[in-house]
Amino acid sequence: MKNIGFEPKDMETNKHIWRFETIGGVRRVNLNSGADLVALESLDQKLWTALSCPVNGLEIDPHTLQLIDTNQDEQIRVPEILAAVKWVLGILKDPNDLLVGSNRMPLNSINEKSEKGREILASARIILKNLGKSEQEYIELEDTIDSVQIFAGTAFNGDGIITVDSTSKTDLQKAIQDIIACMGSVQDRGGKEGIDEPKISTFFEACTSYQKWQQQKLDISQKILPFGENTAIAYELFLEVRKKIDDYFLRCKLAAFDPDTTHILNQLHSQVEHIVGSNLSEKIEEIKGYPLAKIEANKNLNLLSGINPIWESKLKKFHELFIGSTSKEISENDWQAIQKNLEPYAEWCYREVGSDVAMLGIDRIEELLNSNTKTELLTLVEEDKALYKEAESMMEVNKLLQYHRDLFTLLRNFVSFNDFYTPNKKAIFQSGTLYIDQRSCELCLKVNDISRHHNLVSYSNMFLIYCKCIAKADGEEMIIVAALTNGDITNLIVGRNALFYDRSGKDWDATIIKIIDNPISIRQAFFTPYRKISNFISTQVEKFAAAQDEKVQHNVKGGINKTAEKMEEKTQSASEEVDAESLASDATKFDIGKFVGIFAAISIALGALGGALASIIGGFLALVWWKMPLAILAIILLISTPSMLIAYLKLRKRNLAPLLDANGWAINAQATVNIKFGNLLTQFASIPLNSELNLNDPFSKKGMAPWKVAVIIGFAIGVILFLIAKLIFHFF
Repeated sequence: MKNIGFEPKDMETNKHIWRFETIGGVRRVNLNSGADLVALESLDQKLWTALSCPVNGLEIDPHTLQLIDTNQDEQIRVPEILAAVKWVLGILKDPNDLLVGSNRMPLNSINEKSEKGREILASARIILKNLGKSEQEYIELEDTIDSVQIFAGTAFNGDGIITVDSTSKTDLQKAIQDIIACMGSVQDRGGKEGIDEPKISTFFEACTSYQKWQQQKLDISQKILPFGENTAIAYELFLEVRKKIDDYFLRCKLAAFDPDTTHILNQLHSQVEHIVGSNLSEKIEEIKGYPLAKIEANKNLNLLSGINPIWESKLKKFHELFIGSTSKEISENDWQAIQKNLEPYAEWCYREVGSDVAMLGIDRIEELLNSNTKTELLTLVEEDKALYKEAESMMEVNKLLQYHRDLFTLLRNFVSFNDFYTPNKKAIFQSGTLYIDQRSCELCLKVNDISRHHNLVSYSNMFLIYCKCIAKADGEEMIIVAALTNGDITNLIVGRNALFYDRSGKDWDATIIKIIDNPISIRQAFFTPYRKISNFISTQVEKFAAAQDEKVQHNVKGGINKTAEKMEEKTQSASEEVDAESLASDATKFDIGKFVGIFAAISIALGALGGALASIIGGFLALVWWKMPLAILAIILLISTPSMLIAYLKLRKRNLAPLLDANGWAINAQATVNIKFGNLLTQFASIPLNSELNLNDPFSKKGMAPWKVAVIIGFAIGVILFLIAKLIFHFF
């Protein structure tokens, strides 16, 4: 075999026989056997069609691509593909199994002679057992996708998280529930709520801190518990009424400072008047904001009478705990003494630690600390971690099944573009089919970064249509670019609507937002100059007509306005004798000179054009009869040849690579789309075989009258006979 692309040292080290074929103008390697996959690492990277591709936006399971993308940079490169191939071939007995691309794999296809193969085979059997499929001799990709279902029935799954199902001991189960209640939970692979080593350590640290904090209270109880066991209740009540009592004594001080403000400080009359017409039971919060008691200068606070009814019960309880039967009132000095008495307890509360576990109570906390619970829980965690390798092997079963189904497809679209150039198959970068103008465009790509497309698409030399697509089902949006490689472009304009079907059959409303104009075919290029000339003439005529129409309307309006002004200046007596001739003259005289100039210009132009046409026709008629068609053909070729030549050169250079590069690929070779292949990528509507076609269109243009046909035929025969006679006379 001829050496293509290998260095001499490569030929010395690589004894594998590679097979190449020319696809899309480039020699590409064929991957047709497991032996090709085994030797793939020795294939020179210069012979690979692609060197990198994105993880997202391709028509292949993204989970498979994420598994291959080991460095998680959203790009797949050659070393990562080689590593994936090497990994899977180390597990399978026969490399040819990868060529099938199936989501079902027989268990006996796993190589038990390799250590990794034995691990994965054992894990596959455990998965089938957990799913109730122990007797099954094959495993499917669907069996490995739901990790929650796989590990649902297992006590340990190697993730270092234990649940109440991880032990049969009641005390440990209760401890796990207590930790979850105080510290929250983490979810294990089986989908259950559990705890891990950090949760256990944090919990018992909090318990220890809380116990020490509570012990401080016992050690200095005489100092910080002025009310004994009721100190906590008293302190809580104190916090509830503190701001209100402080407010009362401050108001009394202000009343002493300025007696005239006493009635303002009480501020009850206007407020009660405001709510008296309402249901007072619905105004509790508003009444709660009223002063605690009637304000008077330097007045003590009576805790049992004359109290704001909303605070009455709390102050009564405050009296019982803090004052007792010795008095009904407290002065401001008494109030300050109570606050000072509670300061040690308040300071102790401020230093509280381990509050997360306070809900369990000190008795339960001490029970947990005095038992061996922490050690036993950590032991369970270690038992679970001991199965990490086996659990990871279960996850690798999914990896194996993903590769078993998708890896060879990726290779066919990465190492070579076989799927793209194979009829009736689609490459992983082809996102669907666009239907527009009685055509279906198969070469459609999702646009990942439209700014990169702006810089690169000009190098593709293809006619491209960018469409904004909106899914009918869920309103999802995306942008695609479709290559039009066959037909004409007459009806394609920005804003036109089409319909796009993605690879899953989901339909999207598509609207053209951008067009990159390039030749589609030699035929289209032949008519392009005439179309451009026609469009130019049509545009210029429309512009000229519009400009003249605007001038005429402007002049007519101006004349009418002037006439109206003159009529208003005439006296009332003469208004009934308007001179019709003068009015008509005023309304029309403004544009006569201009129209004369316009007609003169048109006449000159027509005269020049007529002279040129007469000269051309005269020269044409002066030719020998057999030179006439040659002259017509020469003129046509003179006009169309440059356009056709440019189209031919561009059609030969149509290249998919710039579009893929714009989408994040690193293409290593051309991906030519020649005319023949382009005709397959864009197809026209065709009537099905064995269809019946009625050619009688009731709305078609009717035929010419028979006598007109006879006259035309007779004239044509006369011209032919004249030319024949002239030819005979010329030679004889």
